[in-house]
Amino acid sequence: MSDLPLQIERDEAGDRPVLRLAGTCRLAEGDQLWDAVQKELGGGRAFELDLAGLTEIDGASAALLQSLRLDGLRRGVEFEFVEASPEATKMLELYDCAPDAQCGTSASRQPGLLDQIGRETMEIGSTLRDVFAFVGDLVESLRRSIRSSRSVNWSSVPKLMERAGADGVPIVLLINFLVGLILGLQAAFQLERFGANIFIADLVGLAMVREMAPLMTAIVVAGRSGAAYAAELGTMRVNQEVDALWTLGFDPQRYLVLPRIIALVGVVPLLTMLSMIVGIFGGLIVGVQRLGLTTLAYWVELQNAISLSDLLGGLFKSVVFAITIALIACQRGLATRGGAEGVGNSTTSAVVAILFFLVVLDALFTFVFNLFGI
Repeated sequence: MSDLPLQIERDEAGDRPVLRLAGTCRLAEGDQLWDAVQKELGGGRAFELDLAGLTEIDGASAALLQSLRLDGLRRGVEFEFVEASPEATKMLELYDCAPDAQCGTSASRQPGLLDQIGRETMEIGSTLRDVFAFVGDLVESLRRSIRSSRSVNWSSVPKLMERAGADGVPIVLLINFLVGLILGLQAAFQLERFGANIFIADLVGLAMVREMAPLMTAIVVAGRSGAAYAAELGTMRVNQEVDALWTLGFDPQRYLVLPRIIALVGVVPLLTMLSMIVGIFGGLIVGVQRLGLTTLAYWVELQNAISLSDLLGGLFKSVVFAITIALIACQRGLATRGGAEGVGNSTTSAVVAILFFLVVLDALFTFVFNLFGI
């Protein structure tokens, strides 16, 4: 019986016309139902819709009937449903809508400038709160790990150091060599005009040791290890592996985060020292080939230009940068929500936040070092 197609009959026997529906009323019969009801609405007379013969009605047909009823009310033509079965009545009530209600989906409104500024400000505040809470949990985990060092996953530290350090040596050295070479070339054009060729050693040496080597190394590590940490921990979060660690009695801060911080703090200063050397070597090539300096003259001038405080300042920056990369990457990774898309969003936001804070911290260090004459 329920497989009978929709049948529509019109009866004028009573005070007003009656449309009788029989059989099944589904989305496939929507055009037939639409044409029949619209024809009655076009007549301008009130009518009834007899649903006694309906054996089945789906949600699409019920929504269509309610939409037609509202359309009739707007035209001044009323029609009502009569003799509907309990199932059909429930379905029609589910899609019922008052004439003055906004039942359709409202058009999305583009947020204004102040609205966007407010949202971004609240998001920044929320992110800072999460980061401070994360750092607080990490400090507490560090305190507990001192009491119980076995709770830290020390076995993963060598592998993490290899991935962040040894595997990244080629790209780190190449980029810093090119930076030193570029600095030397840019300086050579100006120094040669004034006969100050020897000072290329001062410019390249100080720039690489104090600024470029720590910053460029940190940027490369952020793109490699920072993104990897955020993606790894984010995948573990959405796959509920982090929850499984809690269930097994492991603290994710000590088991996942501390080894990554230790690994970066151990390898980033070493990468920075190598970056200083290759960057200075890039300047040496320019000085010898472009300005006619000797290697000995370049080396002697470099020794006079660079002091121990310059070297220690650059290495101190690299340690702070390493901690910053690990903290932000791990925090964003463990805060991941929403499956694969959430992992991608967390990785992107982690890299962007790391790069922003690296530049800000570098600017603060430069200001403080210059203020105190370091």
